[in-house]
Amino acid sequence: MHKILTLALLATLAGCASKPYGNFAEDASLTTNQTLAADTVKQLMVVYPPASTRLNLVHEAPDAYGRSLVSTLRAKGYALQEITEQQPKDEAPKPIKAATVYPAGPGLSMSYVIDNPPETNLYRVTVTVGYQSLTRAYVAQNNTVQPAGAWTRKE
Repeated sequence: MHKILTLALLATLAGCASKPYGNFAEDASLTTNQTLAADTVKQLMVVYPPASTRLNLVHEAPDAYGRSLVSTLRAKGYALQEITEQQPKDEAPKPIKAATVYPAGPGLSMSYVIDNPPETNLYRVTVTVGYQSLTRAYVAQNNTVQPAGAWTRKE
């Protein structure tokens, strides 16, 4: 029993040590991702004013949420540096994986995690800007998502 507890503790600590970023809600529709991204940008505008905030996305954003987030942030007036991985045209598309983290330039580093616990109708959005994170839960019903609570801000 003691060995099992030790292994479980080590596995938990190993999970905390790595920082996977990206969208891990594979079953989310395009509309869901766009709704989550639009709501995220609304909250970012409250905390970090556009036109005076430079954001550096420190990982690739190849998923629907990431693409929507990037385009919406730019449309609202944010200066945004993103990492893009160029892929040769004759090469097959790469499968979605945990994003690679790159060093940030001047400005505030930004990353996101979108996930949904197995066998639930909940989504969780966590956006980290600098050393602060914003998190909100959403409930999926009738092909839409609605906030399941307020945004929380960890400083």
